Amino acid sequence: MNKNGKKNISSILARVFVVMLVLIALLLTVSCRRENNAAGAKGATKGNELRYGFATEPATLDPLNPSNTADGRSILFNVFEGLVKPDAEGRLLPCAAESWTVEQGGLIYNFKLREGVRFHDGSLLNSDDVKFTLDTAVAAGFAGFTQIEKVETNGTHALSVTLLAPDPEFLPYITIGIVKANSTNREKNAVGTGPFFIENYTVQQSLTLKKFKDYWQPDLPHLDTVTIVFMADSNALILGLQGGSIDGASLTGALAQQLDSGRFDIVPGRSASAQLLALNNAAGPLGDIRVRQAISYAVDVQEIIDTAFYGRGEPSGSPLIPGIAEYYEKSLAKPYPADPARARRLLADAGYGEGRVSLSLEITVPSNYTMHVDTAQVIAVQLARIGINTQIKLVDWNTWLSDVYRARGYQATIISLDGQNVSPRSFLSRYHSGAGSNFINFNSVNYDRVYDAALVETDGEKRIALYKEAQRIISAEAASVYIQDILQYTAFPAGTFGGVVNYPLYVIDFASMYRKVN
Repeated sequence: MNKNGKKNISSILARVFVVMLVLIALLLTVSCRRENNAAGAKGATKGNELRYGFATEPATLDPLNPSNTADGRSILFNVFEGLVKPDAEGRLLPCAAESWTVEQGGLIYNFKLREGVRFHDGSLLNSDDVKFTLDTAVAAGFAGFTQIEKVETNGTHALSVTLLAPDPEFLPYITIGIVKANSTNREKNAVGTGPFFIENYTVQQSLTLKKFKDYWQPDLPHLDTVTIVFMADSNALILGLQGGSIDGASLTGALAQQLDSGRFDIVPGRSASAQLLALNNAAGPLGDIRVRQAISYAVDVQEIIDTAFYGRGEPSGSPLIPGIAEYYEKSLAKPYPADPARARRLLADAGYGEGRVSLSLEITVPSNYTMHVDTAQVIAVQLARIGINTQIKLVDWNTWLSDVYRARGYQATIISLDGQNVSPRSFLSRYHSGAGSNFINFNSVNYDRVYDAALVETDGEKRIALYKEAQRIISAEAASVYIQDILQYTAFPAGTFGGVVNYPLYVIDFASMYRKVN
């Protein structure tokens, strides 16, 4: 085919891509209302409080601070909203933006804002607020926002975003919470447009969400108050539920197993995060791929699920959650089948084992996550089978954030990593050698090449193939040991609350929940 032929096909594909996006935007409902509300909330009662237990606190109340944790983002999901918002299937629905168009094959995005949307202080949302939010996200280095060339307002309720290169995956990133223009004290003054506002926050005790009566969706939220109670660890959540000091909590299988199904409603769902034994690729012996592969073959994921999660779960060897099904590489369900003999041979090739230098590994675990502590104990036994001496170091959550995540001063850790939006980039960007969030210090020329190519690929099928190849590279180079997207449960005393919505994001949607009529 000649160059002109290729150019014509590319032009046609670009026009088709634009038309498809516009049609999708037009077909979607003009709200981001929760799909199950109409049916699920028929028995709802207004004017009630839900006391919900959390095992960690938010690192920040600022949605434009990239250092926030998964639990922090799950809380702010109820306080701030973006131009678009995902539903339970991961589809992006209009939210602060009632519609949009896309030009030049994904280079320019034009948004029309919904009129009458108010911030919690009563002021009306306008295009200046959105521009300030997006510009601030660019300056903060949020993944996906570094591709923004400029944001221009066009009147009170319209604006356009021009990218440095066409990006058909840009929409998932503008789920980021919109803040008021020129707001500089967002940590202490968290003002959003979501269904709840933060009434008060007492560190290490509780955070109170109150219903925002001027929320643009008048039928939401159903509850007047949600009090988030911060508890010492996951075990304390069980005690709180059984003792009645909290009305609900999110639990893993091992903890949910302790509840009497006759006394509690236990609703299953996914955590939408990848649990892994993260290996610091820059920490001594772990810089050797043979050592990382040996550890991968030594870890029996099914044994972890059977022992620490009462058999409730499915192995997943990818850093991307299976919930983003289109991009998930299914061949990585069990990429390293348990093989202690092969693991010992790899260690011997690397100079470790019997008659050689012994290998020790310290696994740092946040003590407030019982599921990760239990997982570490199983892994320690498994690594002992191939001659690796393992020490488990328990730390509090703030120490883990500072020493492990930020300072990268660790050998191995067990954690679950989520994505900030329903995009493969949100999960895979942290493995790029230049990413500030690359706390495992993974450095692969092949991975960087494939990931960078995915960012600029406008053909949908080719982009999917590139993201799958990126996952296979991470697996082949044994960046870390990937375990599962943990099956978790939302528990309430029987017959008290309903309306749980499970998203392909690590969030809790309190606006959809309601107290049942007795």
